[in-house]
Amino acid sequence: MKRGKLRVLLGAAPGVGKTYEMLEEGRRLADDGRDVVIAVVETHDRAATGALVEGLAVVPRTRISHRGVELTDMDLEGVLARHPEIALVDELAHTNAPGLPHHKRWQDVDALLDAGIDVITTVNVQHIESLGGVVEQITGVAQQETVPDAVVRAADQVEVIDLSPQSLRDRLSAGLVYPAERIDAALSNYFRLGNLTALRELALLWLADEVDSALKTYRAEHGISGTWQARERVVVALTGGAEGETLLRRGARIAARSAGGELLAVHVSSQDGLRSGDPGALAAQRALVESLGGTYHQVVGDDVPRSLVEFARSVNATQLVIGVSRRGRLAAALTGPGIGATVIRESGDIDVHIVTHAAAGDRFRLPRITGGALSMKRRLLGFLLAIVGGPLLTWLLVSIRSDETITSDVLAYQLLVVLVSLVGGIWPAVFAAVMSGLTLNFFFVPPYYTVGVADPRNVWALLLYVVIAVLVSFIVDRAARAARAARRAEAEAELLATVAGSVLRGDSAVPALIARTRESIGLAGVRLVDADGSVLATDGEPVRDGRFDAVTVARRNGGPPATLELHGHVLDASERRLIDAVTAQLSAALEHTDLTAAARKAGVLAETDQVRSALLSAVSHDLRRPLAAAVAAVGGLRASGGNLSPEDRAELIATADESLTTLSALVTDLLDVSRVQAGVLAVSLQEVDSAGVVLAALDELGAGPDRFELALDAELRSVEADPVLLQRVLVNVLANAARYAPSGTRVRVTTSRLGGIAEIRVIDHGAGVSPERRDDMFTPFQRLGDTDNTAGLGLGLALSKGFTEGMGGTLAPEDTPGGGLTMVISLPVAEPSTPREAPLMNDLS
Repeated sequence: MKRGKLRVLLGAAPGVGKTYEMLEEGRRLADDGRDVVIAVVETHDRAATGALVEGLAVVPRTRISHRGVELTDMDLEGVLARHPEIALVDELAHTNAPGLPHHKRWQDVDALLDAGIDVITTVNVQHIESLGGVVEQITGVAQQETVPDAVVRAADQVEVIDLSPQSLRDRLSAGLVYPAERIDAALSNYFRLGNLTALRELALLWLADEVDSALKTYRAEHGISGTWQARERVVVALTGGAEGETLLRRGARIAARSAGGELLAVHVSSQDGLRSGDPGALAAQRALVESLGGTYHQVVGDDVPRSLVEFARSVNATQLVIGVSRRGRLAAALTGPGIGATVIRESGDIDVHIVTHAAAGDRFRLPRITGGALSMKRRLLGFLLAIVGGPLLTWLLVSIRSDETITSDVLAYQLLVVLVSLVGGIWPAVFAAVMSGLTLNFFFVPPYYTVGVADPRNVWALLLYVVIAVLVSFIVDRAARAARAARRAEAEAELLATVAGSVLRGDSAVPALIARTRESIGLAGVRLVDADGSVLATDGEPVRDGRFDAVTVARRNGGPPATLELHGHVLDASERRLIDAVTAQLSAALEHTDLTAAARKAGVLAETDQVRSALLSAVSHDLRRPLAAAVAAVGGLRASGGNLSPEDRAELIATADESLTTLSALVTDLLDVSRVQAGVLAVSLQEVDSAGVVLAALDELGAGPDRFELALDAELRSVEADPVLLQRVLVNVLANAARYAPSGTRVRVTTSRLGGIAEIRVIDHGAGVSPERRDDMFTPFQRLGDTDNTAGLGLGLALSKGFTEGMGGTLAPEDTPGGGLTMVISLPVAEPSTPREAPLMNDLS
């Protein structure tokens, strides 16, 4: 039997219209005469969605009794017996009710496909298994129901049902997604504009990757070996010269011509991490490419053209932008094809743009002879010049030979020896000197075509050739060593300048040093390990065979040293010198990190002292009034004896009682804030009935329905909290809201659940608090300019925040739609467990 086809409607979030689109497509197919049935659909009481169900065939749901609760779910057997042409199955990631043949709904869909039934289904991007962790980082909500990526990728057709984030929020605010009691919580949490934008991008990127995968599969099935570039990726080669800015701007314009174009800049360093180029210019060009929306890369390789092409192929580039050579025509004629010609020859199907610039080579500029390390390549070139140049020179000189030309002949061979010395160093030069001496003796000293040393002057001439070759080679070698040392110092400065730029852009110094060290030396991985075994920073691949070079990084403050682990290849002497410079900087960076940590601890102590000073100020000011009133009342009772009337006596007793009660509450708050600040207040976490603690707080305030409106979620049973502390938090927050709510309005209290987080929202429609002053709300001894001394010490919200965070939750202010302030208490939903103690460590300052 032919397997059915699967069509998946992918959405970024609930409410974008996946189910609506599925039902509309079902109705279109049914109108075309296709046999379409609804296997299962979740309308979520949305009227527009429910209206589309009318007129379509529906397979009734099966009913399952589980622990005394009747559940309904898709009747797989019923759909298979009905055997329609097309089945509409909503919510692919759904977990089936216990007792059904399969645990997950996608397994039911697979059974329908095996039976030859085409399926149209829906799924949200947060339910794709591989994206669960990313979605949790974005939204803070862990997904319990997921579908394997392979199931969605195996679909014959995947479509994104797209809706702009603001349009989705507008739809949610209009009550088209969730009931009214859930709108505020949804808008303030999962359906934040940033969350929706990130989820939308995630869905589109996932689909783009799926399209790339499908394209690769198609090319493999049809034997297409060439690359198909569906997206422009433009690589710009930077040398560190002044032309870099011109090249980058040209590359950015090329990338911008197509949607989704990418800009990448690359600088090639030599194998020892050293390369000529202005570090300042490279730093400026790196900042420029980042401002243009591109990325900066640095690769290692002595063969610049090949390194450029290999990098371009590795990133699947479509365009490669390089600058016109800065060599003149004469230099190009003497030294052969430059980087541009080689890149064009090696690029294959990558388009190469050679861009002219102000630093392009002058017409008759002479080539520069630069010193450097005499590599094997240079020595071979020296031998080649001696082997090829010697016979050519001999042929030329023999053709014009006469007795008067012997002097010019000698000078010509001497010039050849000097040139070979400059190119290849001492051994090619000695070889050229010996061969030149023998050639002169054979071709130009009578008797011709014989080698004779009877005349001592012939021996002396040969020795002079060798001495001249050795001296010139020695000078060349010294110059190469000096140039190499200068380039090494320049590279070290470039590395440190790059790290400094990274730190200025907000990166940490230690990770930046580690990353740039690995990149500059071309290592597989670098890791910095502290003395206690903790990893301070790492970059690249982990050590696989246990072999690595270890370098000790001492701390300047006398602390235990750290260890720098490097692996990938054996370090040579020049690389070890560079590592020495890096370790010196790492030592300074570690010292700075240690000092920062010490300063942070000192800051905590300073804040503690500040709170203590505020406590003393509060004792001297806010406690004086109730204490003075209590003392005056008790003194009046004592002094009057029995001369007071019963009414006056009762009034004095009431004054003393009220003042002592206020004094007791203030002292309790002061003790609590001291304990929270010191981190010694214990919290007993247990299952707490969220509705019960709200009602208890209202009872404590003596508040009635004229001041508070309740909208409590019946499905939210309990939260994980300390019941006593949670009640105190609610009393403080509710009292605050009631105090600032306009007369004649009620404070709304709602509870809701979003994933594993429960929220208690206290909503008022007062004046609200401006965003820039919201942090001050939670500062001890602050009442936001309120001069009413009967309001206490200003510790209520500070204590509430500390208590909430100690219970593993958060207390955050938000704007109330239409004006006002909403205080959101977020706590974990309780899982069945035994009560446990958790220390509250919180900084109120």
